[in-house]
Amino acid sequence: MPKQKQSYDVVNDKDGIPAAPKPDEQSDSEGISLKPKITLLNGITVIVGSIIGSGIFVSPKGVIENCGSVGLSLIIWLLSGLYSMVGAHCYSELGTAIVKSGADYAYIFVTFGPVLAFLRIWVECVVVRPCTLTIVALTFAYYVIEPLFPDCSQPDDAVRILAALCIMVLTFVNAYDVKLSTRVQDLFTYAKVLALILIIITGFVQLGRGQYEAFLNPFEHTEPDIGKISLAFYSGLFAYNGWNYLNFVIEELKDPYKNLPKAIWISITMVTVIYVLTNVAYFTTVERKEILGGAAVAVMFSKRLYSFMWWIMPIFVALSTFGGVNGILFTTSRLFYVGGREGHMPQILSMVSIQRLTPMPAVMFMGALSMMYLFSSDIYALINYVGFATWLSIGMSIVALLVLRKTQPNLNRPIKVHLFWPILYTLVTVYLVVLPLYASPVETGIGCLIIATGIPVYIIFIAWKDKPKFIYRYMDAMTRTLQKFLMVVPEEKKEV
Repeated sequence: MPKQKQSYDVVNDKDGIPAAPKPDEQSDSEGISLKPKITLLNGITVIVGSIIGSGIFVSPKGVIENCGSVGLSLIIWLLSGLYSMVGAHCYSELGTAIVKSGADYAYIFVTFGPVLAFLRIWVECVVVRPCTLTIVALTFAYYVIEPLFPDCSQPDDAVRILAALCIMVLTFVNAYDVKLSTRVQDLFTYAKVLALILIIITGFVQLGRGQYEAFLNPFEHTEPDIGKISLAFYSGLFAYNGWNYLNFVIEELKDPYKNLPKAIWISITMVTVIYVLTNVAYFTTVERKEILGGAAVAVMFSKRLYSFMWWIMPIFVALSTFGGVNGILFTTSRLFYVGGREGHMPQILSMVSIQRLTPMPAVMFMGALSMMYLFSSDIYALINYVGFATWLSIGMSIVALLVLRKTQPNLNRPIKVHLFWPILYTLVTVYLVVLPLYASPVETGIGCLIIATGIPVYIIFIAWKDKPKFIYRYMDAMTRTLQKFLMVVPEEKKEV
């Protein structure tokens, strides 16, 4: 069916702010809001595409570096996947009981109140998400250019310019159309999975050729220190980061009660199998000491086995990271959108494009913030400082599940997990939060200070209600100006 042509009224001549389409002129009777356009397949590609980044291609040395042996590293990759499944299982209850986009932020807000929820979104806004997106974009640019400079380092300016172009293109895509952004996610997720399947098949061929020396004594060099083995597990779990990303956009997921748990289980099972078999394939060709030396494993693998076609692997890594940038931008913009809706971010971020029905201001804000970090030389240090905050917020979300079981026993829960699983996950997560204090006390302390900077921001901009009137007038004027420029309006309230 062709789309109906929409015309727009103006609230009044003085304000000049575009109004929502009239009810009989809207393409959807629910009015201006983010529509559920994400299918089960889209949901799977959001999760898979967000989990699988450049790490599995570039250098999965974090696990084997701390556990020592080939055999134990494969066990840790498997256990990390199973542990992520436990967390995802708990999140399926949270996501279907609290059907609000924003994931951890929404669950913490509902259970523990606005202060802790604000600190969560603050550290995500200031450091975690824009830094992560920038790093992935830089990795994309690096691997696009690598075939042009096979024997020397890539020019830094060219890498940063290409990374900026990547961010700008995907910011436009996500601001323009939700379906287009999910199609981009689908396409590039297929590309990265295809690349890993190619590596896995090649690995099986290598095993058939007798290249299994690494598995003859798989537990040789096993690290006896339980502390270092714990760090290996920590590295493995970081490789599975992104399993909760579909919860960030659950309001746009079709039939979330059915599709959320299905997407979670299919995605994490697929990623776990792919991660374990990819590492098996690597060990048939790349030696343990070469991985420990920080080699770009997938590229080395392809150079040794694919002859003059070795360049396809850097291209596949670039495609993988391009899809990763899209996934981070797609989900994070919804986090900022929900934060704006709850009054924890500027109001303009909670508004929806009249013509495109996308959270355009939130998408543009995320893109601009990430572009700013391209000028920083310390983004890797910043992300390391607050890495533990991810586990802290996920752990608090699982605790929220336990608290809500006590405080709201009659809450509608289409999925209800056995209490053993959230308790198990909480205990291990407490350990994962405490571990950085032991392993990296200075960096963790700096991270705590970065998070604490959100406290005065909360007091001044949110808790303080009696600010001078000129401040409110200035903020309202800015919001109205941006509304006119971007053609956006607040989301229409939906009956729940």
